[in-house]
Amino acid sequence: MTIKFILNGEDVSVKAEGETRLIEILRGSFKLMGAKAGCLSGRCGACFVLLDGRIAPSCLIPAFQVRDREIITIEGFVQTNEYRDIAAGFAQAQVETCGYCETAKVLAAEALLEQTPRPSRQEILAAYRDVRCRCTEPESLVAGVQAVAGIRQRRLYGRGA
Repeated sequence: MTIKFILNGEDVSVKAEGETRLIEILRGSFKLMGAKAGCLSGRCGACFVLLDGRIAPSCLIPAFQVRDREIITIEGFVQTNEYRDIAAGFAQAQVETCGYCETAKVLAAEALLEQTPRPSRQEILAAYRDVRCRCTEPESLVAGVQAVAGIRQRRLYGRGA
């Protein structure tokens, strides 16, 4: 079947069997390697993408479910001002990742901040409950996301925000 969807801001189509996993399409058909095939059961976060603005494990999403939807991979996301906010905030708070989980931690921050521009500590910790890598201390992530929120507010609304 031919499946049409939006990938990193571009209308695309791909021929795939309906049960083919999104991660296979991203890596095989589009050569986007930022989503990694980790556990293949949706538990580790290595394959996360933004699906209609929400974080989703691409290893669990069958191709037919992406028809007419929007997918943003880390490759597309790094081109945005929002990514630059996250990179700056994580650097400011000295958030360190191992590389395996970086995509998941960045996209989880974005999904949270899109829904909740000034998240509480509890909301931040809840946003990372599905990212299983333990390379980053939880309090570091909290500080990082709070720094990102401040940076984003200043960028969007000026110095006085």
